Amino acid sequence: MKIQGVLLRSAVVAALGGLLFGFDTAVISGAEKTLERNYQRQYESIARYFGRPELLNSRNEKDLPILQRTSFWHGTVVASALIGTVIGSLLFGKPADRYGRRFILKLLGILYFVSAVGSALAWEMFSFSIFRFIGGLAVGGTSVISPMYIAEISPARVRGRLVAITQFNIVLGILLAYLSNWIISMQNLGEWEWRWMFGVEAIPAALFFVLLFFTPRSPRWLVGQGLLEEARAVLSQVGTDTGNVEEELQLIQRSLREDTKSLQEPFFRRKYLKPIMLAVMIAMFNQLSGINALIYYTKRIFEMAGAESTSALAQSVIIGFTNLIFTMAAMLVIDHFGRKKLMLIGSIGYILSLSVVTWGFFSGTGGKMILIGFIGFIAAHAFGQGAVIWVFISEIFPNALRARGQALGSFTHWIMAALISLTFPMFAEQLGWRIFAIYGLCMVGQLLWVLLVMPETKGIPLEEIQKKLGIE
Repeated sequence: MKIQGVLLRSAVVAALGGLLFGFDTAVISGAEKTLERNYQRQYESIARYFGRPELLNSRNEKDLPILQRTSFWHGTVVASALIGTVIGSLLFGKPADRYGRRFILKLLGILYFVSAVGSALAWEMFSFSIFRFIGGLAVGGTSVISPMYIAEISPARVRGRLVAITQFNIVLGILLAYLSNWIISMQNLGEWEWRWMFGVEAIPAALFFVLLFFTPRSPRWLVGQGLLEEARAVLSQVGTDTGNVEEELQLIQRSLREDTKSLQEPFFRRKYLKPIMLAVMIAMFNQLSGINALIYYTKRIFEMAGAESTSALAQSVIIGFTNLIFTMAAMLVIDHFGRKKLMLIGSIGYILSLSVVTWGFFSGTGGKMILIGFIGFIAAHAFGQGAVIWVFISEIFPNALRARGQALGSFTHWIMAALISLTFPMFAEQLGWRIFAIYGLCMVGQLLWVLLVMPETKGIPLEEIQKKLGIE
């Protein structure tokens, strides 16, 4: 099916939120060790200020617990954005129903801009954490609204590919963050280096905000608001499942009438148990792979394997390119292979690659095997979970519940991401390479879930998927 120009442009613009999502998520990987040194110095200054510099060398945790638990506080600062994503994933669903998907995407663009500029100009660790939190709100909101908007403007036969543009842009943003960090690190900017790493995000944030003024509003949202003429015009521009605009309008109206009762009833009901559990499980498994540990702590992980600082940043770029290439491959086949087959391939890839990483650390064979293992890991993620998660969650809920369902899936995803990112420094210190073996075992669980539970949603109109899931 040929993708109409307005549809493609609108999907690409909405998916720019995904690029900011990816950039904001990964940019801290190049700066987190510098930030750790900075707030370590702040804690030392506090000890000296209170006239007790001897506490700096104390082995008694009760004397100065902050200094003795550096890994915990480091994880907390790094996870400050993720705390924002958890809240953001819940915060913007209802406003998107009231004010429209496009309006909320504009608001998210503003939050990205404020976060980028504020993080770059932060005067101490608390203010830095606040601005990173604001960026997290934008990331959480984007993970809900961007795929929802694209799913609602897309005909079923191309929906998978178009929603997957969000994932493509997420990994493109991750790659750009790694490239940007690497290039900035070679400029010898000293103490200003980390500020530039965060500040450059303001440019795509401003572009995202401006381009949204040239995209149409969601036709399904417009129908729900009674704006039928505008909905009719948008459907004629983006295309329909039926090939007939009036027939498509009637289908959407009928679906919304049936779903009106759903808006008046609790979300957590037995009749919605299946899509709720599907969204929660795919989101949990996404993070139990350890993907966010790799993205947030890429440089640190490669330094654990013996790489030098600059080399670790260069290896991060390799990881980013691999992510991009395999995401592009998944986009080309997701509407032909289907969601479930990609998840099967990705699950097996996770297990094999994490086994290689674990063996590389255990045997002491060096960084090459570990790099190969992580390249395989990121390829498996990009071709499987990474390409499927936001498409799948955007499809499995009825129209009237889609915002709440997308928010639930995103909330679960970011809660797990925060837990993984918060605890990784501590677990890495205490367990070392064993943490990757634990992630591998979790992916055995995902493989079983895909084989036994996950349904296929390929090529099914949104209004029909709920019937397949047994929702009457």
